[in-house]
Amino acid sequence: MVSGVRLKNLAYGESTHMTEVRLDRGATVPLHAHPHEQTGYLITGRLDFTIGATRVVAEPGDSWSIPGNVEHGVEVLEAAVVVEVFSPPREDYLA
Repeated sequence: MVSGVRLKNLAYGESTHMTEVRLDRGATVPLHAHPHEQTGYLITGRLDFTIGATRVVAEPGDSWSIPGNVEHGVEVLEAAVVVEVFSPPREDYLA
């Protein structure tokens, strides 16, 4: 994990994996890609996403879906709580 980012596994099954992510203001998740589809919902805070060639500022109530193998990253503008679902499950997060 990245400094200022905390992950809590909520539930997982054969095909999906749900997490709660808490991000501190000023934290940055660098650009990266993984084979998992990633769908998220922002509960609180503000995030500046880069998804492929697109840049989007997410506010509470916003959601997103990132296809597998698409480069993405985020800058945390305000401390945030996010729920994200991955498919297939992130074995690296379950370890």
